[in-house]
Amino acid sequence: MSTNSNVFALDSTYVQLLDGPAARGVPVEPDFWERIGERTDLHEGRLVIVSHQTGQWTHWEMHPAGDEILYLLSGKMDVILERQDSHEIVSLSAGKAFIVPAGSWHTARIHSPSDLLSITRGAGTQVRSDE
Repeated sequence: MSTNSNVFALDSTYVQLLDGPAARGVPVEPDFWERIGERTDLHEGRLVIVSHQTGQWTHWEMHPAGDEILYLLSGKMDVILERQDSHEIVSLSAGKAFIVPAGSWHTARIHSPSDLLSITRGAGTQVRSDE
C-alpha cells in the first residue's frame, strides 16, 4: 500500500490555485486569518477553502483583488455585507452560492452548523475585529 502526499483534508490544508498551471497545499495554522495580510506568498492565484462554521464570525474581511465565491455545502447562514449607510443580509442554505464583490467588507451569522466552500484571491486581504 502506498501513500500519496497530495492527499489531505481541505479543512486543515487550503489549496492555492496559482496563476499558472500549478496548485499547492497551504497548511492552516491557528493564526492563519490573523496573519493573512502578512502572507505575501498567498497573493498569487486563488485560495480554495472548506471551513466548518459553528458561530457568528468575530471578524469582518475584505478581498480587494477579486470577487469571493461562497458555496454553502451544509447548514444555514447569513452573509452580511457592509454598505455605506447600512448592511445587506444575504441568506444562504445548503446548496446555495453567493458572490461577494471585490472590496466588500463582509461577515457571517451562522444559524446552524455549516460547511462552507470559499474561493477567493488572497492578495491584499484585510481582516478587522467585529467590534
